[in-house]
Amino acid sequence: MEKDILQEIIAHKRIEIARQKEAVPEYDLEQKLEECLPCRSMKQALASSPYGIIAEFKRRSPSAGWIYPTGNASVIPPSYQDAGAAALSILTDNAFFGGDLKDLIDARQSVHLPILRKDFIIDRYQLLQAKLAGADAILLIATVLPHEKCLALSRQAHELNMEILLEIHEEAELEYVNEYIDMVGVNNRNLGTFHTDTDNSFRLATKLPENILKVSESGISNPTVIKELGNIGYQGFLIGETFMRTEKPGNTLAEFIKSLSL
Repeated sequence: MEKDILQEIIAHKRIEIARQKEAVPEYDLEQKLEECLPCRSMKQALASSPYGIIAEFKRRSPSAGWIYPTGNASVIPPSYQDAGAAALSILTDNAFFGGDLKDLIDARQSVHLPILRKDFIIDRYQLLQAKLAGADAILLIATVLPHEKCLALSRQAHELNMEILLEIHEEAELEYVNEYIDMVGVNNRNLGTFHTDTDNSFRLATKLPENILKVSESGISNPTVIKELGNIGYQGFLIGETFMRTEKPGNTLAEFIKSLSL
């Protein structure tokens, strides 16, 4: 997969957001904010969890194609919660990942765990959507944002009482860490090539700020890797395809956690 897939996603996202703003102006979303429930802390949930699993609900991806096309966001997230997940990640991009904001809404109505809105966030409008849908945290991806935009979105997310997971893939992107960042996630999947290498989390471990909760994202399928990453300071592990490729993702997660306790 070539680098231009990421550019294609962002270009499509800009058009998508513009259309959404035409249908429902930003002002209308702001008027509904007082209806929102208090946010849960994903950072605290991961820090206090013995395993720190962020279980992801994802139907497809540009690299893997359809993974679980019939996945139900009212069924799988509760099964993750019952299996022992510390938090949830809900993919809300439709064009490339088969998700929707309704998935986040459905999950929120079914679980009490902190929920991360995972999407390509480039506009405050998406923060308002996330808040109204019930998200507790949002993902900001360093490689798709100018520094000043990342800072602005980070501040705006905190104003909405949502936490931020900043995703990086290389050491240079640590420059994106700002005073509002709650967690830093090392993506083991290169968003240009979509190649996955969990060694990336090991390579960057000593480079990450000591005072920020550390998360390893993507490509994790072996419980031993989690134990090894936990030994060098990681407290969160975002895992999706390992679970979603099976008939009952919640059961797969339960077995995964069981093996971690051995």
